[in-house]
Amino acid sequence: MNILPLPLRRRTLGVATVEFALVCLVFFTLLFGALEFARLLYVYNSLQEVTRRAAREMTVRWISDEASVKTLALFGAAALPGGPEVNSASISIEYLAADGSAVTVFPGSPGDNLSACGDANRTASCIFSVRVSINNIRYSPMLTLFGFLNLTLPTSSVTMHAESMGFDT
Repeated sequence: MNILPLPLRRRTLGVATVEFALVCLVFFTLLFGALEFARLLYVYNSLQEVTRRAAREMTVRWISDEASVKTLALFGAAALPGGPEVNSASISIEYLAADGSAVTVFPGSPGDNLSACGDANRTASCIFSVRVSINNIRYSPMLTLFGFLNLTLPTSSVTMHAESMGFDT
């Protein structure tokens, strides 16, 4: 039983609808904001994982396998699943000598690399370590409502000592 008089009941009919719409607007804004923040953390953590995986694979493979290593680092895809900002073009691989400088003269084979590392006269062509880095990744939100979140993620870099570099015994 409704205790309000009829004229007053007619004036308050749309209030519940408006209140429900406002509550839904706030709720869904918070929900999608939380989802975007979770995706941002996913892309950031995946940057760390992709560089680590690529560096690990590059230490046991020869330099001609760069394209396949980048695909393996991206979990077998051309771009990071759920993070299209990270793709194989954004991964850079550097080969470093023992002093940390870039190797300019590459050995002809993995066996030649091992002999260059053991020869004091050929240390300039010895691949001692591998550095993989991903930089200048712009995070772009899935929803344009959060367009203010266009962020540049920090550079992710991993340096590992070169192991076999594809040398088979």
